[in-house]
Amino acid sequence: MGEKAVYLDPSYSFEERAKDLVSRMTTEEKVSQMLYTSPAIERLGIPAYNWWNEALHGVARAGTATMFPQAIGMAATFDEELIYKVADVISTEGRAKYHASSKKGDRGIYKGLTFWSPNINIFRDPRWGRGQETYGEDPYLTTRLGVAFVKGLQGNDPKYLKTAACAKHFAVHSGPEALRHEFDAIASKKDMYETYLPAFKALVQEANVESVMGAYNRTNGEPCCGSKTLLTDILREEWGFKGHVVSDCWAIQDFHLKHHVTTTAPESVALAVRNGCDLNCGNLFGNLLIALDEGLITEEEIDAAVTRLMV
Repeated sequence: MGEKAVYLDPSYSFEERAKDLVSRMTTEEKVSQMLYTSPAIERLGIPAYNWWNEALHGVARAGTATMFPQAIGMAATFDEELIYKVADVISTEGRAKYHASSKKGDRGIYKGLTFWSPNINIFRDPRWGRGQETYGEDPYLTTRLGVAFVKGLQGNDPKYLKTAACAKHFAVHSGPEALRHEFDAIASKKDMYETYLPAFKALVQEANVESVMGAYNRTNGEPCCGSKTLLTDILREEWGFKGHVVSDCWAIQDFHLKHHVTTTAPESVALAVRNGCDLNCGNLFGNLLIALDEGLITEEEIDAAVTRLMV
């Protein structure tokens, strides 16, 4: 019998196992894992997985579950311990549903453990139709409740996550709703660091949130899901974020269709991955194979993204 592969050996670190696993994938297999509908790679023992799951105030769209008040209502309690307990219940139900679905071979949408919650945007524009998803207009309250929610979702085991939380939408994503696909949010450094970034920073550094979702809009000229300033300079280098970044759904196509910062789909996906976006809610990352052929992206950059997803 041959030596056990590193990625199958729990005596190695998650990082070592992920790196070994990615090294065994073909380029096509790597790209397939960067889509939210990640297919199985049977020869490596990787099951199919759908990354899109919602748990803003209860496990959503996955059958019967406990539904708590909307986030804006829970924020009115100013009660961090309560928010933690709410998220703990949500993650318990979410994990139970995941096990039940997996046992039946159902690995479809809304049946996973990666929850795209909480929404920690700052709600100051009543025209934003999703303001009820947030904890309100105050950066401090949003920070404290966001940290509590993430800790409740992810659990307190020092090694394993109960479920994976996601801080969204990074950044300066606060309406008006109808313009989010083309809007350029111009924010001063003072506004960024006093209003729009504190909650995200705390969720990364204090709550160790596993993932961050980029926003549809541009911020200071850069599309958020492909922003070097946000995803590389601030998130990874300044704050030390080690998790993965996911695009908002079908946001990457906005780069060339709405924001006009690129002209083709291969250019858009290359910009996103090169600047730190690892996972595509949508199907545009399939163009990474073309981007690779055209020299717009390197295999090493793809490897880095997939490795972060596998850890």
